[in-house]
Amino acid sequence: MSEAPNEYRQVSFTRPAGATEILLVRHGESRAATAAEPFPLVDGHGDPELHPNGHEQAQRVAARLRHEPIAAIYVTSLRRTSETAAPLASALGLTPIVEPELREVHLGEWEGGLLRIKAHQNDPIYQRLHVEQRWDVIPGAESREVLHTRLIRGLTRIRDHHRDALVVAVVHGGVIAHILSFATGARPFAFNGANNGSISHIVMLGDQILVRGFNDSAHLAPRFSASAQQMT
Repeated sequence: MSEAPNEYRQVSFTRPAGATEILLVRHGESRAATAAEPFPLVDGHGDPELHPNGHEQAQRVAARLRHEPIAAIYVTSLRRTSETAAPLASALGLTPIVEPELREVHLGEWEGGLLRIKAHQNDPIYQRLHVEQRWDVIPGAESREVLHTRLIRGLTRIRDHHRDALVVAVVHGGVIAHILSFATGARPFAFNGANNGSISHIVMLGDQILVRGFNDSAHLAPRFSASAQQMT
C-alpha cells in the first residue's frame, strides 16, 4: 500500500514565543461637550466622565472579555479609561495599572471638549487637520513625532512586563489610530474613528507590531453598519 502524500493545511495564527498580545479597548462614550461646561483638565488633557451609554458599553466589554486569559489591565491617567475598565477588572479580580504614556493626543487650545464643537462647526482648522493628517495644525497640539515617542515608550513597558501573555489596555481613539497606522504603514488618520467600547488587537514581538484586528464591535451591535450610531 502506498503512503498518503504529505498534506499542508492552512494554519491559524498563533502568538510567537516571547510576544505580548494587547487588546486595545477604546473607552466608552464620554459625556457631551458644551461651551458652558468644558471638561475638567488633568495635566492639560480634557478629562470627562463617562456618559451613561459609556457605562453600558463598559459592561458589554466586560461580558465579552471576562473569560479570556487576561494577565493585566492597563488604563491611562484619564478617568474615562478607568471607568471603562472597572467592570472587567471587577470580574477578573485585577487592579488596573496606570500607564500615563498611553493618554489621548494632546489637543492644545482645543482641549476641554472644544474639538467636538469645532468639528460640529466644520471649522477651517478642523478641515485642514484632516487634509494634512496632523494633530498639530491645532494651536499648541501634539505633533505626530512627540505622540509616537511616548506611545512606543508606554507599549514597550507593557511588552517587557508581559511576554507570552494577553493584556488589555483601555485607551483612546487617537492612540489606537496612531498605533495601527504606524504598525501597518497606513496614512496617519487611516484608523481614526474606532467605536467607543470597540476592541482592536495587536501582537508585539520585539520592535514589531502585528495587527490582528481593528474596531471589533460585535458585543455592541448585532450587525455591520458604517452608519450605526451610539447604542442609545
